[in-house]
Amino acid sequence: MNIRVNFRNKHSNRSKSPVFKNPKITERCGSNFKNKGLTLLNQMEKEKNISINNKNKFEQKRENGQSLAEIMAEFDRLVGLEKVKKIIKEMHAFKEVQKHRLNQKLVAQPIVMHMIFKGNPGTGKTTVARIIGKYFREAGMLDKGHLVEVERADLVGEYIGHTAQRTREQIKKALGGILFVDEAYSLARGGERDFGKEAIDCLVKGMEDHKEEFILILAGYRDEMKNFISTNPGLHSRFPIHIEFPDYNLKELVAIAKVMLEQKQYILTIDAELKLEKILRRYIFSGQSRNGNARFVRNIIENAIRHQAYRLVKNEEEMNRNNLVKIKAQDLDLEENFSSKENQIISNKQKGTDEFFEEKESVKYF
Repeated sequence: MNIRVNFRNKHSNRSKSPVFKNPKITERCGSNFKNKGLTLLNQMEKEKNISINNKNKFEQKRENGQSLAEIMAEFDRLVGLEKVKKIIKEMHAFKEVQKHRLNQKLVAQPIVMHMIFKGNPGTGKTTVARIIGKYFREAGMLDKGHLVEVERADLVGEYIGHTAQRTREQIKKALGGILFVDEAYSLARGGERDFGKEAIDCLVKGMEDHKEEFILILAGYRDEMKNFISTNPGLHSRFPIHIEFPDYNLKELVAIAKVMLEQKQYILTIDAELKLEKILRRYIFSGQSRNGNARFVRNIIENAIRHQAYRLVKNEEEMNRNNLVKIKAQDLDLEENFSSKENQIISNKQKGTDEFFEEKESVKYF
């Protein structure tokens, strides 16, 4: 005798539910659970990717920002400027010592970092300012460390009130970094009715309103900047750091040329190096260093690279690595790098002593 026992209880009637008996509804429910699971996985994957991207951005920012050691190595690679390098290192050291004094509950002295740069064109003023910005950012002395380079035309307006507006805009751009005013002495030219004085007053006010939020660097020719400061007595006390950028001597100019060529993956032959020294010695002898320095060297190198390219193509020389990297003496044009006026000055000074330019000894003229 077969006895069938039904053990179902009141909760076991789910299978009889029309919902679970309908295969379409059952499939839809399974699909919904599947979609929710996929959505959750996708969200987790997205959050993971965001985290990775943020990490990569941070690492990229640190890489682009460079470390203090890397920036100082870049600074030390600059040719000459030993006194300049020493002053910048002293400023950083002073800031670090003040931090330690605060930790020891000692009185800390605030550091005023606004500066005056005095020197001829091409002596590295802008380059140094750019490196200072990066260095001080990594040292925690500036938030951003960027460089905003301006001149008189960027600050002085055309009507009353325009100058103050333009100057404030440039200060705002420079917050967290450096405002570099080239040929700053030109702001004092033009007399009482000129708006340049208004720009000076606005810069001074910006220094007071935004203490330690940016660095103001006034740059220009040595003598002109000296007169500029003397005619504006209030400026001297606000710019405690005065840095002089000397003209480069012959040895330094040759070293700068070699660095420029190395960066562009070129080399000088022995004859080319001797000819380069001859050109640079002639440049120094002409007394025209006020108009060039490293810029003059850059012009020589760019002209030589162009001449080398023309020589290779014209003579149908083999385009192998050796030929492509060599700058020969014939690629350096002695006359091309001087104006007719400069050549006349040299001719008058030289007075027939051509042997002067044949000396190979590196002589310092400054």
